[in-house]
Amino acid sequence: MYFCSSMQKQNFISRILIWIIKNLRHRQLLLSLSLIIGLLSGFAAVILKNAVYYTNEFLSGRLAAETGNLIYLAFPALGIFMTVLFTRYVIKDRISHGVSKVLHAISRKDSVLASHNSYSSMIASTMTVGFGGSVGLEAPIVLTGASIGSNFGRFLKLNYKTITLMIACGATGAIAGIFKSPIAAMIFSLEVLMLDLTMWSIIPLLISAVAGATIATLLMGEGAVFHFTLHEPFFLENIPWYILLGVFTGLVSYYFTWGSMKVEARLQKISSPYHRLFFGGALLGLLIFLFPPLYGEGYGTLRSLLGGVATQIGEESLISAFSDNYPVFIGFLIFLIIFKVIAMAATTGSGGVGGIFAPSLYVGGVSGFVVASLINNFYFINVSERNFALVGMAGVMAGVMHAPLTAIFLIAEITGGYELFIPLIITSTIAYLTIMYFEPHSIYTKRLAARGELITHHKDKAVLTLMKMGPVIETDLKTIHPEASLGELVKIVSKSKRNIFPVTDEENNLLGIVLLDNIRDIIFKPSQYHEVKVRDLLEIPPATVSPDEDMESVMKKFEDSGVWNLPVLDDKKYVGFISKSKIFSAYRKILLQFSSE
Repeated sequence: MYFCSSMQKQNFISRILIWIIKNLRHRQLLLSLSLIIGLLSGFAAVILKNAVYYTNEFLSGRLAAETGNLIYLAFPALGIFMTVLFTRYVIKDRISHGVSKVLHAISRKDSVLASHNSYSSMIASTMTVGFGGSVGLEAPIVLTGASIGSNFGRFLKLNYKTITLMIACGATGAIAGIFKSPIAAMIFSLEVLMLDLTMWSIIPLLISAVAGATIATLLMGEGAVFHFTLHEPFFLENIPWYILLGVFTGLVSYYFTWGSMKVEARLQKISSPYHRLFFGGALLGLLIFLFPPLYGEGYGTLRSLLGGVATQIGEESLISAFSDNYPVFIGFLIFLIIFKVIAMAATTGSGGVGGIFAPSLYVGGVSGFVVASLINNFYFINVSERNFALVGMAGVMAGVMHAPLTAIFLIAEITGGYELFIPLIITSTIAYLTIMYFEPHSIYTKRLAARGELITHHKDKAVLTLMKMGPVIETDLKTIHPEASLGELVKIVSKSKRNIFPVTDEENNLLGIVLLDNIRDIIFKPSQYHEVKVRDLLEIPPATVSPDEDMESVMKKFEDSGVWNLPVLDDKKYVGFISKSKIFSAYRKILLQFSSE
C-alpha cells in the first residue's frame, strides 16, 4: 500500500511539473532551467571539492611521521583499486575522460547522458584524487553538471538542441563552481564543447555561470582553487620572453598530449583490468615516492610557485638536502614537468577517474617558472617568475585543450584583474599556434576525431556527424537470385516501386545490382524471358557502405562515384540501400534543429 501511494505521489508530481512546463514560454523555460541547473552544478562542485579535501585530510592526518614517503606507494593504487571496483561492479560503465564523454554524447547519443553520471563521477574521482591520484577534478565535475542538464532535458522531453544547451549550462555551472570564474566557465562551454549557439542561447549560459559561482562563493568563501594577487607589473620590454614562453609551452602541450595518450595506450594493451591496475598503480606509486609533488591535483605546488617559496616544493623529496643547489632544483622541476604527464596517464590508464584540467595548469605553472628562472640566471635580467608561472599555466592549457580564450580568462579571473592580459594573450595564442602545427585536435577530441564522431563549429560537418546510418537505410528493395530468368525479374519489377534490384545468393551475399534503366529495351520482349538470366544483366556497384560508417565518409563515396544510390553491406551481407534523397531529407531535419531559436 505504501509503495502504491508513493508511486501515485510521484506520478502526480510529474504531471504537475509537465503541466507547468507546457504552460511556460520556451524562453522562460530556458531561463528557469539554466538557473536551476547552474545552482545544482555549482553545489555539486562544492560537494566534490570538499569530499576530496576531507578524504585527503583524513588520510594524511593519520600518516605516521616516521613512514616518510613510503605511504605514497600504497594510497594512490588503493584509491584506483576502489574506483575500478566501483565502476565495474556498481555502476557497470566507463566514466573516465569526462569531457570526451560529454562530446561523444552530443555527437552520437542525441545529448543523452546516463542518469548515474550525475553522481558516479563524483564518487569515483573522490576515491581517485582523494587517495592521491595525479589527476584533476574538473572533468568529472563537468560530466556531473552536463548529466544534470541532460537528464533535466530528457525528463521534460525537450528537443535535441535544447538538451544540448542544458548540457552546456550544467558544464558551465560546474566549472564556475570549481574556479569561481563565471566568464571562463561560459567560454569553456563555447570553446571546448564546441557549441554553435545563437546570441540568445548565450544568456542561459551566463545565468548558469553566475549561479554556479555564487553558490560556490556562498558555501566556500571568495578564495578560488588558488588565489593570487599580482605584486609585480607587466613590462612591455618582456614581450619577447613571453613569445619564447608561448613557443615553449606549445611544445610542452604537444608532449603532454602525445605522452599521455602513449602511456594510456600502452596500459590499455593489458587485457586484464587488475593487471593493468597493478602496473599502472605501481608506476604511479614509484613516481610519487620519487617526486612527492606529483601526489594529488598539485595545487599545493602551484601555491608555492605563486607565493614566492618555490624551494618548499622539494622539501619532502629525495633532493630536500640539495634544495639550495640551483642546477639540482631546476632539474627537479623539469622532471616534474616530464613525470606529471606520465603520472596522470598512469592514473587514468589504470582505471582511475579524473581529468587533465589541473595537470595542465600544474605543468604550465612549473614550465613558466622554469623559463623565467633560466632567463634570470643566464641573461642576468629580472623577469617575474610568479607572473611567468601564471602565464605558463594559460599557455599549456591553451595548447592541450585547444582553448586559448578559456585559458586567458581563467587566469585573468583568478588573479583578480587584467594586468597580465597582454602576456596572457601573447603566450596562449602562440602556444595554440605551435601545437596546431603538430596536432590539429585537442586531447579531448583526438580519439573522437579518429572515429569520425567529433561535432564541430563547421555546420555541414556537424550535421553529418549527428546523422546516423540506421534511419536512412532503405530495406524495401526486392532482391533476386542470379540464376533467375528475365521473366521472373519482370514479375518482380511489376510489383516493385523501385528501379534498383539487388542480386543476392543463398547466403544473402550481394553479387551485384540490376538497374531498370538498363533493361527497358528487353523487358517487353517475351521471347527472351527464358533465355536471359539475371546474372547476365547484373553490374557491380561503384562503391558500398557499411552500417556503422560515418556519414561524412558516405557522402564522399557518393561524390566520388557520381551515383544516387549505394548498397549497404554488413561483412558482404546485403542490408539495404542508402540514397542521396533520404540523406538530404534527414540532413534538413537536423539542420532545422540547429537553426531554430
